[in-house]
Amino acid sequence: MIEIRWHGRGGQGAVTSAEMIALAAIGGGMYAQAFPSFGPERRGAPVLAFNRISQKPIKVRSAIGYPDIVVVLDPKLLSVVDVSHGLSEQGLIILNTKKQLVDIKSEFNVKHHMAIVDATSIAHEILGLPIVNTAMLGALIKASEVIELDLLDVPIRNRFGRVGEKNVKACRRAYAETLVEEI
Repeated sequence: MIEIRWHGRGGQGAVTSAEMIALAAIGGGMYAQAFPSFGPERRGAPVLAFNRISQKPIKVRSAIGYPDIVVVLDPKLLSVVDVSHGLSEQGLIILNTKKQLVDIKSEFNVKHHMAIVDATSIAHEILGLPIVNTAMLGALIKASEVIELDLLDVPIRNRFGRVGEKNVKACRRAYAETLVEEI
């Protein structure tokens, strides 16, 4: 079973991303869960969402304390939240950033395996908005191969209707542009 924790800010689409990856996994014949962690959040406040994906039925219904993968939609959260909390030594952090991998690892003393993509620029260019969730889905797939990229097309198109095709394009471009750290 793979457990994923999404870090974002209210309005960035972390909860929607978790839902879409779960729907895509289920569409691919796997078992999946997606759930948010809500408190008194408001637009712009840090939020969390979670996924579990497995080839076998998932019987666990508790919060995810020790994820395998952490996806960070807003790079400024690295200064506010310990996004690596609970992540194993073999864990993976996927970050939306314009910075170079070596600079991020040095500046924030990141010891985990990382993948980076400039999802904000991709979203601005393709969607005209800084909503990075579909781009980060592409980055997640590139870095983790948790599901096949094509499985995301239908959930994204269904969720976003008339702008679904643009969101698929953002997802695929981020997949192509994600840099995954060599192990």
